[in-house]
Amino acid sequence: MTYESESEKETYSLGYKMGCCASRGDVYSLDGELGTGKTVFTAGFAKGLAINTPVCSPTFTILQVYEEGRLPLYHFDVYRIADPDEMEEIGFDEYAFGDGVCLIEWGSMIEEILPENTIHIRIEKDLDRGFDYRLITIDDKE
Repeated sequence: MTYESESEKETYSLGYKMGCCASRGDVYSLDGELGTGKTVFTAGFAKGLAINTPVCSPTFTILQVYEEGRLPLYHFDVYRIADPDEMEEIGFDEYAFGDGVCLIEWGSMIEEILPENTIHIRIEKDLDRGFDYRLITIDDKE
């Protein structure tokens, strides 16, 4: 499925709708260039899970856990991961196969360790369509 977003508000709203529908054990891989809106999408997703804490990208901590919503959200940013094996050190499998929802920014960097049913989301800019335009592609579970 593809969606066109003309603003941060629309990107946030799509994240919100997906968060409202998220289920225990879901894993989402979120990719796109720097500045495409991955964290905006994630903030909306968290709100859809009834998480009210402000969401920020865990670039330097790799993992931020939000437990106050209807399901825990495990928000990863693996941009600084040099090797997918590093994910073992933080217990990635416990989160990916746990009781919450995983949302992984830059998930393609650890593609080989993602569960089979991972939902892949790609956010792309097209400056010819405007500064705020985003094409959001979602590949559902197969």
